[in-house]
Amino acid sequence: MASSSTAVDAPRRVLIGISGGIAAYKICSVISSLAKAGLAVRVVLTQQGQAFIPPLTVATLARHPAYTDENFWQATQGRPLHIELGEWAELLVIAPLSANTLGKLAYGLADNLLTNTVLASTCPVLLAPAMNTDMWQQQAVQRNWHQLLQDPRYHSLEPGSGILACDRIGTGRMAEPEDILTHIHSLLHSGGRRDLSGKHLLISTGSTREFLDPVRFIGNPASGKMGVALAQAALHRGATVTLVHGPMDESLKARLGGIQTISITTAEEMHRAMLTNLPQADWIVMAAAVADVKPATQASTKLAKADLPEALPLTQVPDIVADLSQKRSPHQRLIGFAAQTGDIVSPALDKLQRKGLDAIVANPVDVAGSGFGGDRNQAVLLTKTGDQLTISPCTKLEMAHQIWDALLQAGF
Repeated sequence: MASSSTAVDAPRRVLIGISGGIAAYKICSVISSLAKAGLAVRVVLTQQGQAFIPPLTVATLARHPAYTDENFWQATQGRPLHIELGEWAELLVIAPLSANTLGKLAYGLADNLLTNTVLASTCPVLLAPAMNTDMWQQQAVQRNWHQLLQDPRYHSLEPGSGILACDRIGTGRMAEPEDILTHIHSLLHSGGRRDLSGKHLLISTGSTREFLDPVRFIGNPASGKMGVALAQAALHRGATVTLVHGPMDESLKARLGGIQTISITTAEEMHRAMLTNLPQADWIVMAAAVADVKPATQASTKLAKADLPEALPLTQVPDIVADLSQKRSPHQRLIGFAAQTGDIVSPALDKLQRKGLDAIVANPVDVAGSGFGGDRNQAVLLTKTGDQLTISPCTKLEMAHQIWDALLQAGF
């Protein structure tokens, strides 16, 4: 495997479609974030979408004029606008997706600029529905939704639950902007491929905590962001994902829609969860930063400062990776992580061979902009067959996709 880079020669091209719904206000931050990141953004509003968001607002955020049905038959270089836009887009996002627009797409109908552009395009389409709970649960709407998703072009961000603009509490909330952005970047990387479809991935992430008493523990700064990125990237590429995670920020937990999650605290709990879920997994990824030792005793009440031992007796915790390696079936692939300082490759190679791994990802935690807690990372991926991939500094989501690319290329 050759060294990889995230640099591109031209900006990526995203077409945003806005149909009617109060959730349209959420898409403004998505448009702004994409434009600020240097992507080329174009926006099409339906007539109903304009009732909630003026074209001038999204045009300003996108740094490009917005399109409405008034522009439907506007010729661009002698060609109809919907043809130009359909061929221009690398990715089409419809958010919010109304029940009306959903019905048109499900039956291949096109009576406005947005729906004509969808039919004139071949790129992946990301759908983020938003509507009242009763509307979403209508048999006809659910039929249209499931029928549409049978087309591999269409990728879904299922609506969430909560209080809606109509004061109803239920399902129908459009996905949050951060989740939409994550899925956009995933689809731009993968081109909409579902190349992990049929695979079940078991991933661990975050830190473990080994308590001395109810308020003191041995731990580390791992946030769980790398494992969450691995889980999201795999989900977006069609995998079924089980994520075993240590203590995690609530905002990060909120981004795990569609992923089976198992929350643990200690290394023994993670050991038990990983072994319990091992049989159904195809790939097992140990991205968690697991404690190596724990206090030999744990007090049930807080120890006074004067009662703290001068020397803390320690005992070993289970070696999760070693046990997974011994108990896995021949068809299962085991990938480890190694957070290192200084030389990251030599210790990772030693761990790869000593633990019987199929691959290992070594990442530096003593380099600015990578390692624990941040949104970016860098690494070297090593396989037992001798392949080596250097992943240059990038977002953790991009790194996750590069890892999946490399493992698929290596025949995992």
